[in-house]
Amino acid sequence: MGIFNLFHDLSSSSQSVEHNVSFDLAMPQSSRPIPLRRIPISSSTNSMTRMPLEIVMNIMEVAYDDADLEQRKSFLKSCSLVCREWSMPAQKQLFRHVSLGTQTACLAFKVAVDPTTERGRVLGSSVFSMRVSIDHNQPFGLSQRTFAHAVSLCPNLFQLDLALYGCGAPGKDIVGSPDSLRMRRPAPSFDEETLALLRSGPRISSLCFRNWSENSHSIMQLLGVWPTLQSLVISGTAPELPSPAPEPFPCALSSLQINFQASPSVDFFKWLLHNSSDSLRKLEFERELSPVVLNYLIDTHSATLESVVLPTCSRETSRALGKCEKLRHYSVEDALSSTGVYKRLSENIECIGFGLNKDTQLQTILDIIKARESIKAVTVNLWNGGELHRQLASLKTTCALRGIDLELTQDIRAFRSITRASHLA
Repeated sequence: MGIFNLFHDLSSSSQSVEHNVSFDLAMPQSSRPIPLRRIPISSSTNSMTRMPLEIVMNIMEVAYDDADLEQRKSFLKSCSLVCREWSMPAQKQLFRHVSLGTQTACLAFKVAVDPTTERGRVLGSSVFSMRVSIDHNQPFGLSQRTFAHAVSLCPNLFQLDLALYGCGAPGKDIVGSPDSLRMRRPAPSFDEETLALLRSGPRISSLCFRNWSENSHSIMQLLGVWPTLQSLVISGTAPELPSPAPEPFPCALSSLQINFQASPSVDFFKWLLHNSSDSLRKLEFERELSPVVLNYLIDTHSATLESVVLPTCSRETSRALGKCEKLRHYSVEDALSSTGVYKRLSENIECIGFGLNKDTQLQTILDIIKARESIKAVTVNLWNGGELHRQLASLKTTCALRGIDLELTQDIRAFRSITRASHLA
């Protein structure tokens, strides 16, 4: 309001000051015309001032957010159209994360990263993460070999997310059909040429494989391609060990996340984690496993586990978790899981997440939050009256007094996202 008040004061002043001013507009008497001087115009005033490219690249880097890729794409696309100098830095960031779902899209991508051109080599080297969908039910679906060739053109690719869909019988493809029906669709195994192309490509360290087909051997083929895997996410159809069983999986995994419709056998996990006894730090389960399998995994790797995410926790599992002396992050979605686990949690625990409804026994959790100086973050998923829990106010007060970061949500997807982010910190 300051500038508007200034104009008001000047126009409404009660005192006026008079000045005696005169102008002589007569032309001077001279026989010679006055020469007009030309003022040289600096060439710099004709050219647009350009922002240093280093600053532009820093702005793009700061604006880039791996957690919100879709929102940033439009920003980077706009940046690439500003001028020629901005185009390549913006395109390099756009190519960090690539999604390929059709044969047409993949062929266009291969043209863009053509290694025979300098631009193609630069863009191909910029790809760090690739999300691929091979859907045998689609008429223009991505073929196995085209996918493998695209992967081979990205030398710095380290994160691959692959979804495999089988082909439904004519007239049996119903949109929105349950997962159990989708997984009955057959899908061919990867042929040797595809596997050879993948082996010749980049050293993948993080693999996510979502198998929505009845082919239970595809994951075994992919695991035989990359001896450099450190992080593995597998979901859908449960894998089966072939007979006779192959040599133990050679990789030392640090993170394993699984989400199967049916629980694999203990023998599969013995094979998979044979060389991970000293390296496995994180276990995450989105669906309940067989209690025998779950307790085997936690008990076997209790010496190294730092993060465990569960859909529910039984008393037997809570006893197994009590052996995890290095555990820093623990999360359980079920609001009625055993709260006795909190008394057994490691002294190093930093982040906890849990479901809360109106019947959850919260006192034990409150006592642990008050007693453990190590706790830094608490995430709560409210459901079935959890927002009305009589001790929720006490939880908020305790966290506020202790300086603990408290996140409340009523969206299970948000809960999972928050807890995963804290477990990665």
